[in-house]
Amino acid sequence: MLGAAGVTGFAPFGWFPVNWLSLGGLFALLVAEADGDRRPWHGALIGASHAFGLFLTGVSWIYVSLSVFGGMPAAVAGLATLLFCTVLALFAALAGALFVRLAAADWLRRTLLFAALWVLAEYLRAWAFTGFPWLSAGYSQTPPSPLAGYAPLLGVHGVSLFSALLGGLIFEVGRRWLSTEACGAGGAGGWRRWCPVLPLLAIAAIVVTGDRLRELRWTEAHGEPLSVALLQGNVAQEMKWRPERFADSLRTYYQLALENPAQLTVLPETALPAFLDQIPAEYLDALQQLARRRQGDLLLGVPVADVRQYFNAAVSLGASGRQRYDKVHLVPFGEFVPPGFAWFMAMANIPMSDFTAGSPAQAPLRLAGQRVGVNICYEDAFGEEIIAALPAATLLVNVSNVAWFGDSLAPAQHLQIAQMRALETGRMMLRATNTGMTAIVDVHGRVRSVLPPFTRGALVGDVRGYSGSTPYVRWGNWPLIALALLLIPLAKRRPAATRTA
Repeated sequence: MLGAAGVTGFAPFGWFPVNWLSLGGLFALLVAEADGDRRPWHGALIGASHAFGLFLTGVSWIYVSLSVFGGMPAAVAGLATLLFCTVLALFAALAGALFVRLAAADWLRRTLLFAALWVLAEYLRAWAFTGFPWLSAGYSQTPPSPLAGYAPLLGVHGVSLFSALLGGLIFEVGRRWLSTEACGAGGAGGWRRWCPVLPLLAIAAIVVTGDRLRELRWTEAHGEPLSVALLQGNVAQEMKWRPERFADSLRTYYQLALENPAQLTVLPETALPAFLDQIPAEYLDALQQLARRRQGDLLLGVPVADVRQYFNAAVSLGASGRQRYDKVHLVPFGEFVPPGFAWFMAMANIPMSDFTAGSPAQAPLRLAGQRVGVNICYEDAFGEEIIAALPAATLLVNVSNVAWFGDSLAPAQHLQIAQMRALETGRMMLRATNTGMTAIVDVHGRVRSVLPPFTRGALVGDVRGYSGSTPYVRWGNWPLIALALLLIPLAKRRPAATRTA
């Protein structure tokens, strides 16, 4: 129940303090076990139960993609979703077991231990089996949360560290306020009244520091403002790949580009449901002419066939010449078939699910006077991969098609992930999607404007490029991981002293 409730801390709900309370409840249960029987396998069950509730509620859209749009039998899709959530829960189970095994008796060391183990579990989940960083605690702390100020320094996992610290500290304050035993000697007198002060001061320090950090400017504007048009075709996923709808898709995006001239026009992932060489040359020429009206460029999400390989790509047309970005981080089961799972994919109807990964060393595209770091759909969930294009890139652009997940929590959660990338990098993030959420996110991680989901239209606005580096761009996740690893031996329970003759 605590894990499931934690989902409301994320978009579209945005009740960010709930995330602290959810983690605080988990901390309380683990402390009770550590102070009691101290059985690590009980800690593993507690951690796994919390994570299972979080993921079963928060990524229920996995079932939608497999069953509703993938055509997989409902029972098989449901079982696959349950197994997926179970695997994700294993990382929290490991953290829970280690906490019960190592937790000290004093409040400070066990709170630090909890935060360190939580962050390491999240980081491991974001890396293992190609990674799934979705619903990392830090994503719930985009503006207006005061913890957003830590993102440019330590990234999303650093924000998770402070979320976990706040959860533990809130529990410690409540425990001391209500219990004389927690305060030791002094009973119900003056000492009990002041017992919660130290955890309260720690809470205040974390919140106030994070809020003040939000006022710092790590990057500066680069070049002149440019006009952008982010196109949202709202082509239903179940209709998109039907041959009879191909011409309609071409007309939709041409008309949107025609009616919304801009220096940079962006179409979503696989906006045109065919390989690039299958699209009529005269149509591509027409798009190129539209882009050149403003001496600008158009970025088109389209699959590309290259000899015997297929790439999920974004191709530019316009004044800057044709350029291309190939997606690097592919989605297992959605864009490539893991070894031994061909039988599983045979039960689903997912077009173009066997792509080749692009090179990690691709340079930013030169578009409309800016250097654009392009990422496709799920790639923007990996902060350390996004900063590979920085500090060279002055603007970030994400093209996505989340129509696979229908009217679920996924589009809003994905937009919140984009907000975190803007905070980490000090760059604006532009998102062009098929069905939502098409948005412009500023360098402070705030959504400046967004199109309503499941509508056809263009989001038009003026944006700026930015140069410079945040600490996270310079160092990535390693300082945080080193800190978390260092905290474990410092914060764990010390062995009892032994008597010597």
